[in-house]
Formats: sequence, C-alpha cells, structure tokens
Amino acid sequence: MAIANEHVAQHSFLLPLYEDEYFPDHVLDKGRAVLLRLCERIEAERPADVTALYALTEVATEEFNALEAEFEAAGSEIETVAREEIAEAFWFIATTYGFPDPDVEKLIAAREW
Repeated sequence: MAIANEHVAQHSFLLPLYEDEYFPDHVLDKGRAVLLRLCERIEAERPADVTALYALTEVATEEFNALEAEFEAAGSEIETVAREEIAEAFWFIATTYGFPDPDVEKLIAAREW
C-alpha cells in the first residue's frame, strides 16, 4: 500500500540516525519500514481516537523492540539518541494524522529500549 499522506510520504524517517555511522543502515531500514507500516495501518484503519492510535503504535513499538537484537549484533544499540529520534518519529506520525496532542510516552509505552 502506498502512503497517501503527502507529508508522511516525503518525510525522511530516522535521518539523523542514518547520518551517524554508529547505526547500521540495514537495521535502520527495518525501523523505517516499521514506521511506514504504522502509517499504512493508520490510513487503512483510521483510528477514531487517540486510544485507538495507541493500540496501533503499541504494535509498532514492539516491532522496534524486536530490532534491538539486530542493532546489538551489528555493534550498535537503541540508545539515547536513537530513542529520542524514534519517539520523535512516532510523534510526527501521530500529529500528521490528526492527533494534535498525543502523549509521546503512551505512543511508545511498550518500548524495551
């Protein structure tokens, strides 16, 4: 499914991490795919309220949890800079899809990083 929201389609997710050699591109590509799948689900399911949005972001956060082992295998980790960038991506997605004041901690509440 192609992303219909033009702002999302043009957004460079995780760009600061791609610019840092510490973070492996092949794992970042998987993280970017997680974010794009989240966008696709939001467009397909059109959550009626922020609680429904949190249910979708929980699934995406759990997918990021699963990537932690791949980061570690590549000599990296989801550390402070990455955590903040990932959280920012979730916030960007929520606000772009019409949820003006999401609680970032609730967007990524399932995180293990």
